[in-house]
Amino acid sequence: MINGHGGNIYQLAHRLGCRPSDISDMSANVNPLGPMPELVDHLKSNLAAVATLPEVDAGTTVAAFSRFYGIDPGQVVAGNGTTELIYRIPRALEAKNALVVGPTYSDYRDACAMNRVHCDHLICREADDFVPDIQAIGQAAARADLVFICNPNNPTGAIARRVDIHDLCRSLPGTVFVIDESYLPFAPLPAQATMIGTDLPNVMVLNSMSKVFRIPGLRIGFVKAPAALMPQLAALALPWSVNSLAQVAVQWLMDRSELVERLIASTRNMLDIEKRRIEEVFHQKNGTRCFPSATSFILMRLPEGLNAPTVWRYMADHRILIRDCTNFTGLSDAFIRISLKSEMENRRAAGLLEQLIRNHRRRGNVDAN
Repeated sequence: MINGHGGNIYQLAHRLGCRPSDISDMSANVNPLGPMPELVDHLKSNLAAVATLPEVDAGTTVAAFSRFYGIDPGQVVAGNGTTELIYRIPRALEAKNALVVGPTYSDYRDACAMNRVHCDHLICREADDFVPDIQAIGQAAARADLVFICNPNNPTGAIARRVDIHDLCRSLPGTVFVIDESYLPFAPLPAQATMIGTDLPNVMVLNSMSKVFRIPGLRIGFVKAPAALMPQLAALALPWSVNSLAQVAVQWLMDRSELVERLIASTRNMLDIEKRRIEEVFHQKNGTRCFPSATSFILMRLPEGLNAPTVWRYMADHRILIRDCTNFTGLSDAFIRISLKSEMENRRAAGLLEQLIRNHRRRGNVDAN
């Protein structure tokens, strides 16, 4: 459902009378270091691919992805982004009752609604920095046949350990768990969280190319599923759902593991520096709270009396697009999310936001007197 998402850079550019490229889009959760120049050059040299139909089932692309992760290609499906797969899964499984661990990405809920699947939410506690309570999830999941867990989570940045998720999934063999690892490449120690190598018969793992490689416009994602569930997923597959340039991009990336690992390592190092920079400015200062994040974005609670729509408009007027988190189930207009960009962009955004908060508190003190 289109209206459940965040800022629209094209709409804002039209309102401000500028180009989209003139706006610092800190609402989009993509790699600030991407896309890779070498990949862009490769795509330019392969533009002729758009003149013919892509491989109908993206089989070569699936094989390249599977080699990279050391998994069976017979258990992998490619889609038009992970979003297309999220909407396919409830229908393929003929689910009746779903559980979404939140606050999180709205498309899990919307996919259930579109497929007439009853959906409940289990909202992680702010007091726990939104880290998932595995025991509570297990109790709620016992009443569901389908569970969505985003790990690390959007928009909170919280991450759960693989051993905990594994034990949870193993304890409920009659429930299918969909683990969305779209943001896991940004995490400092992804091996301690990933479920992509699991052999549990009730676990599906989503993997996105959009975020870490910064190619969201190409629309390609994957799901690794148990062999027993593959026929149900395959039955709903659309021919040519992955476009030609997307297939070209993934095949090139997956055959260059050293280059990919260098990009990811550089990204993690850069994000660590920039997250500390933002946290030093705002952490428990002026009534603002930054939540610990394993990802490329930071969830922030605003000081009392300052709401997300106001902050969004203020930043937008300065050509910075952030995420108003009001429409995330389990959050409120007290929360915003900022995706990290270049050092210069992060410094500018932090300075503007700090000034707004300072002015807000000053006005509050004046009003109190």
